[in-house]
Amino acid sequence: MANVCERFGERLREVREGAGISQERLAELAGLHRTYVSSVERGKRNISLENIERLAVALEVEMAALMPIRAPKNGV
Repeated sequence: MANVCERFGERLREVREGAGISQERLAELAGLHRTYVSSVERGKRNISLENIERLAVALEVEMAALMPIRAPKNGV
């Protein structure tokens, strides 16, 4: 099972692609660097709540829409 950072990154990519926005454009809209967004999507960063909010605002979704499905109880 993927860790929470990887699952968050997968979910962010799903939402971003669903909105038809490139990583570069999302980074621009959120005031972040493209390589940062890329590393978040690859699960390489433990993203802060502030940056989750910035991405949600840029994607015009609620922060909760970016949250991955909860891991099974034995998969923490």
